[in-house]
Amino acid sequence: MATSCFHALRFRRSKSKTVSIPSAWKTQLNFDVENMERKRFDSLESWSMILESETVEAWDVSKGDQEEWTADLSQLFIGNKFASGAHSRIYRGIYKQRAVAVKMVRIPNQEEETRALLEQQFKSEVALLSRLFHPNIVQFIAACKKPPVYCIITEYMSQGTLRMYLNKKEPYSLSTQTVLRLALDISRGMEYLHSQGVIHRDLKSNNLLLNEEMRIEVADFGTSCLETQCRESKGNMGTYRWMAPEMIKEKAYTRKVDVYSFGIVMWELTTALLPFQGMTPVQAAFAVAEKNERPPLPASCQPALANLIKRCWAANPSKRPDFSSIVSALEKYDQCVREGLPLTSQSTLVTPNLILERFKGCVSISSSFIPVHA
Repeated sequence: MATSCFHALRFRRSKSKTVSIPSAWKTQLNFDVENMERKRFDSLESWSMILESETVEAWDVSKGDQEEWTADLSQLFIGNKFASGAHSRIYRGIYKQRAVAVKMVRIPNQEEETRALLEQQFKSEVALLSRLFHPNIVQFIAACKKPPVYCIITEYMSQGTLRMYLNKKEPYSLSTQTVLRLALDISRGMEYLHSQGVIHRDLKSNNLLLNEEMRIEVADFGTSCLETQCRESKGNMGTYRWMAPEMIKEKAYTRKVDVYSFGIVMWELTTALLPFQGMTPVQAAFAVAEKNERPPLPASCQPALANLIKRCWAANPSKRPDFSSIVSALEKYDQCVREGLPLTSQSTLVTPNLILERFKGCVSISSSFIPVHA
């Protein structure tokens, strides 16, 4: 049904004569075409027509990787949509009897610049994801492309995004132990990512996914790049509320842009709020880049965590710690909390010798994070 309908449209267009169309009609026609394309994009019939096509291209990597990672579409079943963007839709699915998330990217034919950008992002995401293996990085499963639709299949994360999780929480309600557990998941994933020479460039709570065990995995590598190649990129990447000032200003940047974004995410964990709430994204970017503002830290925030957050979002990238240092600090904080020890140094004089030895780690880490004004 759907296939014959599309063929009919093509047939009528090919047989029609050239007619002069008024500009006002052209505007309405373009609008109608765009609406029709969006409806097709959301239609499961449209997807089935595309995916049942015999000419599905492998993404542009080595032949060995093509054989290993090209999706067997006969094994893919697409279910309900659960997320969407300007050019993408994400569906629940089953692939080879496994629950998956299916990201469909629609590549517009008429907008050459947008098409080139989306194609590059798709290739970059697949090339990077297929080479990343870590418990805190979302697992890539397969990919294919059949213009105008490209498809990426990853593991399904049943608990949604970190932002969705925080939206359900009362402000300032997460325990220190929960904050540390989630922050450790993120920082370990990012430490691994940086060890592979990759800059994420869009680290934010919407790109952090939770599985059934409420563990976080870093996702969405569409704007990521190898650090050696990021210098070739023009303009800023990512999302303004989480974007480092040097990237907002379109200056040279390093992997420390991800550390800045992590600082904002840490602030989200301690508050459960959206950063720069009440501002538009552009207003937030202006406040960060031109006024050196940051989201206000609550008085209830542990001093050690507050100091870590301030270091992460320091205006000077060289003053931001790397993720190896962040993981080490968070692990020591986590140990202190598990053993019932505070993250401040007030109790050291009354602590028995054995506990004092363990507590030194908490004190030294806390005291080393001298407040830095962003």
